[in-house]
Amino acid sequence: MTGSPPQPGEISLAHRSLLFLDELPEFARHVLDSLREPLESGTVTISRAGHQITYPADFQLICALNPSPCGYFDGDLSSARASPDQISRYLGKLSGPLLDRIDMQVDVPRQPDVLRQQHEQQEPLSPTWRGWVAEARACQLERQGCLNSELKPAQLAEFCRLSDDDHVFLVAAIEQFSLSHRAYHRLLRLARTIADLDDSDAIQRKHLAEALSFRALDRILQQLHKL
Repeated sequence: MTGSPPQPGEISLAHRSLLFLDELPEFARHVLDSLREPLESGTVTISRAGHQITYPADFQLICALNPSPCGYFDGDLSSARASPDQISRYLGKLSGPLLDRIDMQVDVPRQPDVLRQQHEQQEPLSPTWRGWVAEARACQLERQGCLNSELKPAQLAEFCRLSDDDHVFLVAAIEQFSLSHRAYHRLLRLARTIADLDDSDAIQRKHLAEALSFRALDRILQQLHKL
């Protein structure tokens, strides 16, 4: 938001669309933390002298970053050209509350063999994936009247019910990675979506494990704190 009176900025211009931030830790921390409110509420409120205005900001955030300023750290210092302190300061711009609101953190390792296989792929898979997503989306709307990402905490007990053993498994994982209650709720929503893509009525242990696998930055930060 800029100007007085404030005008819509990038997050409102991305309403009902995508906002892509490249090299995420290069943004100032206060700028990144300003994303927390709209990611949670879908709106952004600006208060200036004499007036206050709220703009819509229901966007999907997609980010890219190197795991360290040198670009090589993967949790093992032997792979890095930066010191632990340099890496900590670099990743320290990403606050815990912001990471809580990023549902999927995917590590993309260097895999030349995979790149060659993709080059050799003859038949595109996008139509197949599109069909799976459309079916899962329709299932969610029929079951609960909204998408899984829109489920309120009070609805999770009904639509994201776990067995006793799987609940213990998830709580243990939350404690292991020192995740918040917000991250717990987001993991449940993600596991529910994975189960829908798997055409499963119930969330199973494998769906929880897959949802937990999308916490790459949490794992890297945990490894870094042990160094």
